[in-house]
Amino acid sequence: MAKPKKKKLPLAYKPVGFALGWVGGTLAGMAFQKTWKLIRDEDDAPDALDPDRGWGEILLAAAIQGAIFAAVRSVVDRGGAKAIERSTGVWPVDKGGRD
Repeated sequence: MAKPKKKKLPLAYKPVGFALGWVGGTLAGMAFQKTWKLIRDEDDAPDALDPDRGWGEILLAAAIQGAIFAAVRSVVDRGGAKAIERSTGVWPVDKGGRD
């Protein structure tokens, strides 16, 4: 029995996905800056190479930043994929992961 033909989304999603990633990264950066300001009342988070900051502070900042970036990326990726699916009827990437 022949497999039914699968609808294929044109390569148009590639630039959309790139733009969504860029916007997501920008939003995540802004969210991290505001979060760090709330936590430590400082405008700048510690840099790993800052000799005046301790390990605990650097690792806390990195963990918070990573969590925010992962959450924002998931929201943006999922929202973009759902919008494409609603408008075209096709999920933009192969089931189970990125293309």
